Amino acid sequence: MFFNRMGTDNERSGSEMEKMLLLYKSFMARVTKFDEATSAGSRFLVSFQQGLEFVRRPALDRSSNLLKNIIKANETERLTSYFNAGCIHANDGSQSLTKLHTCVLGLHSLVNTAKTILIELEGLLEDVIKVLEAANEYLLPSQDEDIDARLMGEATNADEEETASSDSRRPELTEYATMMGVIYSMIKQDFVMQEKIVSALNLKLSSGELETYCTIWSLRPFIDDEIMHQAWSFIP
Repeated sequence: MFFNRMGTDNERSGSEMEKMLLLYKSFMARVTKFDEATSAGSRFLVSFQQGLEFVRRPALDRSSNLLKNIIKANETERLTSYFNAGCIHANDGSQSLTKLHTCVLGLHSLVNTAKTILIELEGLLEDVIKVLEAANEYLLPSQDEDIDARLMGEATNADEEETASSDSRRPELTEYATMMGVIYSMIKQDFVMQEKIVSALNLKLSSGELETYCTIWSLRPFIDDEIMHQAWSFIP
């Protein structure tokens, strides 16, 4: 009777582990998509920074003797107009503003994508909790299980643990769940930071502020690289 139950429990345990692995792989695949959106957002943000700096670059110093000599040596109506306009072609301004608008739209789109991924991660975590709850149901000993059978089960578990310690051990169900929880927390903080940066973008931002935003976005201070490396090692 006990051996039949033990076999059933092992089958259930294997089934729950299979479910957990599928959820974990789906989770990490979405983390990859989030990383891709973050990288694309970084490019948009840098492009916005460059475009804004181009739009508001200061006019040329007309008192410079070097500039005066250049104009004098190559004086034409077209060159004079170009210098008077601050060395910006007539359509440069509109093109730059269009570029800035495109960057902002791209960033908002990526933030929406990241938000969708975050919701999907939450859903996967809920599924993980269900797997853990199902696993706990059959891991608890039954009331009618006699003492000899329980002792035999403990001895079997000890042998299995000893064997596992000599080989590369697969993470337990709880370890997968904990890792997913930790990663979700980091991703959520990263997302909140990105959302705040995008909402703060405007044409009045100082160069220092923009540089800070670009740096923080790129560095991703809430993401622990060592934890992420360990997370990927969980996939067999």
